[in-house]
Amino acid sequence: MQTRYTYNSLPVESQAMDFVKAAAKEHAVAVVLGFSEQSASHSVYVSQAIISPQGEVLLHRRKIKPTHMERTIFGDGSGGDLKNVAEIDFGPEHGKIKVGCLACWEHTQPLLKYHTITQGEAIHIAMWPPIAPTTGVDDPGLWSMSAEGCQNLSQTYAIESAAYVLHATAVCNQGSIELLRTQEGIVCRVPGGGHSCVIAPDGRRLTTPLGDGTGVTEGIVYADLDLTKIVATRGFLDIVGHYSRPDLLWLGVDKRQKEAVVVA
Repeated sequence: MQTRYTYNSLPVESQAMDFVKAAAKEHAVAVVLGFSEQSASHSVYVSQAIISPQGEVLLHRRKIKPTHMERTIFGDGSGGDLKNVAEIDFGPEHGKIKVGCLACWEHTQPLLKYHTITQGEAIHIAMWPPIAPTTGVDDPGLWSMSAEGCQNLSQTYAIESAAYVLHATAVCNQGSIELLRTQEGIVCRVPGGGHSCVIAPDGRRLTTPLGDGTGVTEGIVYADLDLTKIVATRGFLDIVGHYSRPDLLWLGVDKRQKEAVVVA
């Protein structure tokens, strides 16, 4: 199963990635892609790419630390992956807008979040796997891994950053369950997991659930983003500006890429 998964993971330099870039250019849309990346040595990583409306990869990064069971499959990111915000040119009408991204429980990492916010994003893409709603107070799983808990983390990020957050969750269908044999697992046991939404800079949800709200519907969530709301919200809360105390508390960052072989 792991061998098959690796073969189906996406190299950054590949024909499959070229198809995504070509589609972005053809339709003049920006794409923020979450994918399982296969390296040249056949390691896999939880990765993200930001692709411009001109079809160029502006940013490619790997998740800094895979979460829990992910560590049995995926490798760690490195210093270069701390750069997770890119400036996208949306043309004369909208100009250049900074867009950033984090994966899954990276939204629980205070230092990583703070470093992301310092890069000045206006729109943040919060990527999540299929996530199921909680079954209540007796649910054996972690509430923080439920649909409600993950959306809460994305809404918290919106409040902290005063940026728009696109909370993007994957949908698991019956075919995926059978292919990956997760029927008896702790995640992806039943179809669902799709709870995507758009969140305003003050943390409020702007969109309604797709379909009947159970998370089984695949589709596109639409919202108009008024970027002046970011300025208004940051007038109250700017944690990297007027609402910070760098004379007392500051963050140290090592952006160097750590390689397996270093030639002196």
